[in-house]
Amino acid sequence: MTWIVLFLLVILFQAATILLLEFRRPAHATAWLFILFLFPLVGFILYYFLAHEYRRSRSVKRRGRMDERRRAIRLRKSTLLTRPSQLPDEKLSENGRLFRMLVKGGEFPITGANRTRLFNNGHDTYDAMLEAIRSAKHHIHMSSYIVRDDHMGRLFRDTLADKARQGVEVRFLFDGLGSYKLKAAYFKPLLEAGGRFACFFPIRISFLKKRLNYRNHRKILVVDGLKGFVGGINLGDEYVGKDRRLGYWRDTHLEIEGDAVYGLQEVFLKDWELATKERPSHPDYFPDHACEGREPVQIVSGGPNRRGDAIHDAVYALISSARERIWITTPYFIPSAAISMALHDAAMSGLDVRILIPSIPDTYLVHWATLSYVEELMKSGVRVWQYQKGFVHAKTIVIDKMAATVGTANMDLRSFFSNFELNAHLFDAEAISRVENHFLEDLQDSTEMRLQLFRERSKKQKTREALARLLSPLL
Repeated sequence: MTWIVLFLLVILFQAATILLLEFRRPAHATAWLFILFLFPLVGFILYYFLAHEYRRSRSVKRRGRMDERRRAIRLRKSTLLTRPSQLPDEKLSENGRLFRMLVKGGEFPITGANRTRLFNNGHDTYDAMLEAIRSAKHHIHMSSYIVRDDHMGRLFRDTLADKARQGVEVRFLFDGLGSYKLKAAYFKPLLEAGGRFACFFPIRISFLKKRLNYRNHRKILVVDGLKGFVGGINLGDEYVGKDRRLGYWRDTHLEIEGDAVYGLQEVFLKDWELATKERPSHPDYFPDHACEGREPVQIVSGGPNRRGDAIHDAVYALISSARERIWITTPYFIPSAAISMALHDAAMSGLDVRILIPSIPDTYLVHWATLSYVEELMKSGVRVWQYQKGFVHAKTIVIDKMAATVGTANMDLRSFFSNFELNAHLFDAEAISRVENHFLEDLQDSTEMRLQLFRERSKKQKTREALARLLSPLL
């Protein structure tokens, strides 16, 4: 009996500790208490190592600060849009509140001298990236959450190694968890050619330092500081449709020339510093460019080393500002309470709210959590489609005719509050139209979910969704 009492007291102490530390995040507290209930003692050990609030660290805050010298260079060389009236869409130019929120909420301004190109598949994206890499004359900075030691992964490595042998600076950054299968031998040709690589938060070290939960989910390529890429595509054969189970891989990636490349460059350099404690510096990292494009673009960086939750707040502001339509494509849909309510209110007020999610999941637990949010949103008038052609991994949003987003952030809590993410906001009518057209094309390969049929799913499926939703703050 004494042992039982002691055991219960220990569990009670652990539960009280979680409630005390997570009182600002009740959803996280509920998820961790559920894990503690399922796995007494072990659950608390997991909480200790995985739930640490990384952004509280002084060293993280210091390394997250913007380099003021580089910032001054970027601002001097960029065409800055400082007034809403400088934006092309009339509704956005009249919305001073949204404009101020986007500018003050992010660390990068809206710039006006840009040209973008949108890709909707891995083949075209890889061709454009490899072409840019082969044209490099000074440096190549590349970051990927997932790097596979397969045909595509080795093709990029060997192309980078070729450029390193030609005297081009090459830095290659990968995430320790996303690329956990990668062996050191993969990088040998790159190292022998004079290139550099670094692992962002290796698993063992990040576990001991309580950083395992914070991953670099960004996909960045910057060539000579003049051309950049950002979006959902990592490096691997599955992105060109070679995964037997998932089949065709539908994704969105963005090529940028002009001012906004400086933002991609800055984010990469800060990530490299965080991974290596080095601070690369060279005037040619931020060269003068001759881009004749006039597209307004804003780079938005989010992560636990930044103040606030820039990507989440920007998404919420854009959704709340919509007057006609909100079109979202995301592989994982686990919205915050604020975004869920904003979508609910938009649909209830008669806006055209559409969400495109996968039919074939790559991760079942996350997919079940996604479905757990669908029924209540459909009740409010949100229309939901499931992509049938293969797996949809794109992360895009279209707001009226005034803005679109393309980037690495999913519509989920992990991307909003834990991961290092990167989005691009597009304000040019033609750029927005390209995202819009891809969305409409995807609907042709999708099936709309019907509320009445969805309600008739089995009790077993509903139970799966309920449990997955309970754990969703940690997924």
